[in-house]
Amino acid sequence: MQGLLIAFEGLDQSGKQTQAELLRDRLTQGGWKARLVSFPDYGTSIGEELARALHGERDYGPDVMQLLYVANRYERKPDLHRWLDDGLILVCDRYMASSIAYGEAQGLDPVWLTDVQKFLPPPALTIVLDIAPDTAVTRKSADRDRYERDLAMQGRVRDSYLRLAAEQHWLVLDGERAKGAIAADVFKAVASLLVSR
Repeated sequence: MQGLLIAFEGLDQSGKQTQAELLRDRLTQGGWKARLVSFPDYGTSIGEELARALHGERDYGPDVMQLLYVANRYERKPDLHRWLDDGLILVCDRYMASSIAYGEAQGLDPVWLTDVQKFLPPPALTIVLDIAPDTAVTRKSADRDRYERDLAMQGRVRDSYLRLAAEQHWLVLDGERAKGAIAADVFKAVASLLVSR
């Protein structure tokens, strides 16, 4: 059976990595083949360049940054297709919607940002963990990258995520709640997806 790709989206510190790991572990314990994938993938050549840019060693415009993020996903496209063909459930900590939301927040065209990613495997389910920008700051006060430090931009990113979620019928969960409550809602949504296959 063909695999599934499930994407977690949201502001930094919204709990994406935590929820992605919890979901992967629960799926594995339930007998499914699941794998965690994180973007940006800093282990690739383009990922290394992204890390430099995020920490101020490079000065790229918003369009170049988003093209690098997208290219980073395309670097892993063969792996994503192979894993899906092998029937794995891929749990992604960030995926295509991140470029759309962050790019739109910086004045880029969301249609262009969507179109440039059309050859990537689409998610079967996108889950947005919604938190206030102020919450992100309280969860991580040190070592914040250039995007994390810009609270006004974080607010625009959140608005973009919520607009996209309404248009695309993504699942939006309140990321301010206890992680166990969020994980229960996540698994309920994923379980119904698996049953309906």
